[in-house]
Amino acid sequence: MYVRQSNSNLKITREIKTALLVLGGVALFIYGYSFLKGNSIFQNSKTIFAIYEEVEGLIPGAKVSINGLSIGKISKIDFLPNTTKILVTMDVRKELDFSSESAAMLYETGLIGGKAISIIPLFDQQKVVQNGDTLQAKVKPGLTELINRQIEPLQIKIESMLSSADSLFAGVSNVLDNNTQTNLKNTLKNLSITTKNLNNASLAAVEILNYNQEQLNATFSNIKDTSDNLKSITDSISNAQITYTLKQFTKTVKGLNQIVSTIESGEGTAGKLIKDETLYQNLTEASKELESLLSDLKNHPKRYVHFSLFGKKEKPYNKEEN
Repeated sequence: MYVRQSNSNLKITREIKTALLVLGGVALFIYGYSFLKGNSIFQNSKTIFAIYEEVEGLIPGAKVSINGLSIGKISKIDFLPNTTKILVTMDVRKELDFSSESAAMLYETGLIGGKAISIIPLFDQQKVVQNGDTLQAKVKPGLTELINRQIEPLQIKIESMLSSADSLFAGVSNVLDNNTQTNLKNTLKNLSITTKNLNNASLAAVEILNYNQEQLNATFSNIKDTSDNLKSITDSISNAQITYTLKQFTKTVKGLNQIVSTIESGEGTAGKLIKDETLYQNLTEASKELESLLSDLKNHPKRYVHFSLFGKKEKPYNKEEN
């Protein structure tokens, strides 16, 4: 009888140990899960809120952080009563003392990582955030939105360019009617003929150059000799005493200028001859006297030429008669 009771007690003890082991594993799993999520089951938290217009990509359980450090999680996402705005409920660590005027910024965690909320803290000991406070909501543009902002102006330009190209093609289609196409074909044909003629001319020019290559070489050689001779002549001219000659010519011109100035001022014999009117008057009077003398000699030659065998007396000159 005693042996049966001992076996029963031993069986009960094993069941209790198994139950305690299972409960311990469950508790350890919950603790580990909470630790990985950034929360502690042994620490109280406070609930705060933020209101957004749109929260696509944000799910319950997403982390709430400050400067990348997890301080809580999103516990609930639902509509604000009687509106289409989204009320986000956050559970954060109770000991945090940032201000209730801080902002809750919604941002993308990555291309495929969904979204989370980062607290931009302000510190004011008189307005420490309390349980049930609502923070200012902000949204940080994601990579996709930034790309869309950059692509939108480019898209507008491309659309404008396509519209202009469409108008251009329409104008070209209107211009290139049957007659224009015929004229264009004729022009291209004539251009082909002209190109062919130019090609033939170039071939003929090449043949001429090849045939007269020796003469051309001789001509270029003569031109070179001529240029060398011209160079030697110019060197000789440059080495001549041109400067001395110009100085002597300058002195001569200066002397001539002095002589002309002296004559113009009436100095010297030449100056008096040119400037003194007395000589001119005397010459004029002498000319008149000479004219009178010649006239008298012509009219009365006997007064000046005496031929007498008997010594006739000379008749005196009477001015009044003359």
